[in-house]
Formats: sequence, C-alpha cells, structure tokens
Amino acid sequence: MTPSASTLAFVESPVQLLNVLEWAYAEAVSAPGGAVRLAGVPRQPGPIASRGPEGGGPPRPALGGGSGSASAASWLRIVVLPPTDPMSRGQLRRMAGLARDEGYEVAWQEARGGRLAPFKALAALARDVRAARRVVVGDPFSRYVQLLLTLVRAEELVVVDDGTATMEFVAQTGRGERLVRWHRVGGGGLPGRVRELAYAPVSATARRRFTPAAGKGRRVEVFSSMPVTVHGAMTLRVNEFAWTRSRFGPPRLTKGTDLVGTSLVETGVVDPARYLDAVRALTLEHGATRYFAHRRESAAKLRALSEATGLEIVRPDLPLELIARRGPVGRTIVSFPSTVVHTLPYALTGTGVTVAVCDVDPAWLTGSASPRARSFLAGVTETARDVHRLPAQTASAAG
Repeated sequence: MTPSASTLAFVESPVQLLNVLEWAYAEAVSAPGGAVRLAGVPRQPGPIASRGPEGGGPPRPALGGGSGSASAASWLRIVVLPPTDPMSRGQLRRMAGLARDEGYEVAWQEARGGRLAPFKALAALARDVRAARRVVVGDPFSRYVQLLLTLVRAEELVVVDDGTATMEFVAQTGRGERLVRWHRVGGGGLPGRVRELAYAPVSATARRRFTPAAGKGRRVEVFSSMPVTVHGAMTLRVNEFAWTRSRFGPPRLTKGTDLVGTSLVETGVVDPARYLDAVRALTLEHGATRYFAHRRESAAKLRALSEATGLEIVRPDLPLELIARRGPVGRTIVSFPSTVVHTLPYALTGTGVTVAVCDVDPAWLTGSASPRARSFLAGVTETARDVHRLPAQTASAAG
C-alpha cells in the first residue's frame, strides 16, 4: 500500500466496487465536519428540466481521471478479490478501469482458484491491512473478508452495499445473531459441520468488529441505499448514487419496457419453470423488448427465456445502475425483488423512468428454499420506495 493510502477497500463484486466509488465521492463532496445526507429517496419520475447540467448530480469534485489530479485520490487503495466466474470478472475489470480513471489505486488480488490461494492472498495483504487507518468492505458475509478483519487494527470500518444483503447484515447484527446469508440452507453433512465449527472463532470476531460498543473508540459506518435502521455505535450514510449521476447520463429513453433479470433461480430460491412463466407474463402484459441478465444467470436459462418470450437478452458489461444511467433505457423498468428496486430510483431520479417491482408468489419457491426466503423477498418489495408494485398473480396467471 502506498504510504499516503490511509484507506483500504476490499471488493468482491462489480456492485461492491461501484458502491466504494460512490462512498469515496460522498467523502469528497461532504462539507467539513459532516457527510452529505439525504432524508428520503428522490421522487421519480420527475421533470427533466429540474436537473442540473450533469443530470441532477452534485458538482463533480476534482478526483482524478488523467488530468494530473490522481494524487487527490491517493488516500484510497481498492483491492479487488475477484470471483471465478467470467461475467463477474469482466465487469470487475471494467469497474476497476473506471476507478483508475478517478485516480484511485486498484490492486487485483487472486484469492480463489485453489486450496492455498486464500492463504497466499492473506499473506500478501496482511501488512497493508494492519497499516490501514480505515477499512472499507463490501460483503460482511464473505468468509475471506471476515478472515481479513482479524488483522484489522483500524478504528474506523465502513460497510458499503452488497445489494439487499445489507438489510440482512444490519438486522442480524442488531439481533446478535451469527452472519448467515438469507438464501443459505444448512448442509454439507458432517464435513460441513466440522468446517463451521472450525470457522466459528473467526465469525465471532468479525461479528464483534461489526458491532462496536459505544465509547470504545471504534466506529462502523454503513453506506447504503437500502432501507436499514442502524443500531448501537453504527452510523448510516445514505448512498444517493451521486457519483453515477454526475458521471453518466441523463439517458435517452426508449418507448418500450425493460425487464431486469435475477439470480433467484441460480441460488435455488425460485423454480425455473415458474420463473420462465412469470417472465413470459410480464413480457406480454408490459410489452417488454429487452431482458437485462444478472451476471450469475446461466446461458441455458437465458436461451430458454429468449426462445419462450422473444426478448432480446442483454448481458451488461457494468452494473445496471450505470447501464441504465448511460442509456438508452426503457421508460419503464420491471424487476423482481432485488437490489435495483432500491438503487435505480436514486440513479434515475429526474429522468422520467418508472421502476416497477413484481412480487414473488410463495408458490414459485422451491422446496429447498430457505425458511427465510419468503419473508425476506416480501420485505425487499414492501420497503422499496417510489416504485410501482405489480402483484405476483399478474405473472402467474399467464403460465
């Protein structure tokens, strides 16, 4: 780590890297002694004429971008811990390029792909982790991030959004529970239980680090677009997607409707046939022409969707918030319960785009879905603000 890089950020997905850039931007434009905050989600759709010259975002600070100002951003070093799937890696490389354009130092550290890879990465990063005065993480559920936290000496820890998982993270830490992803189902037999037992001390240390006692000097900030209520010594700063709005758009709007894909099938939550029926119904009802695929959706599933609906399948090369803001984008965007029903109203405020969310019928859930799945998905939908809600029956009726 460069001597001046006092803040070290760890990201494992394109969305996490985007949200680190948003957090860094919010730091740069904050008034002395306080951070920019937003009382609520901006109303949308709104009049285009009311936007500023950059499409509604706050003034662009001089952060870098090849104009000799890279030193202004040298306080932050971003370490990418890439997954193994090609789609995620491709988006991460493009996001890393955007981060470098902002003047930030970006390091690519392989931590997967072999039994020894995590330990080699940990050894390579240990010195920098211990030296950092502030650490930013994108996935508090990540076992690798939790392992890194055992080395952290920094007084300040920042958690940026990793999608709707932030809602579960804040809720679980508030209840004093161990950190478990909402869609995860216990398994693995005896070997799995042994691994859980061996990892328990690391998980407990991470949980304590995320929930500091008041007056102990350590601070945890949650930087999020999700509807969360922090607890204890945690503080919340709202992610308004100001960096995205200042760098991209406003987008050109098409007459059609765009659908947003989800990985609920890939995570074993929703039945594949039910999902296909729902997408077919939404396509017919809303006249959708494009389907923005989630980076984890399989090629076979997307082929089946295209053949059944006639939708153009789009594989975004960047997170959807950037793709939509850059345009062209439909005047209506329809999604199942997911991160974008909370983030797109921020990214697209003032553009005239309507975001709609389709409920997931409990009958669509697989027999292996976690007991938490139903209530969690309902919560994602119910807490989304300034979006139109579409009943699940609308989609299931056309099966």
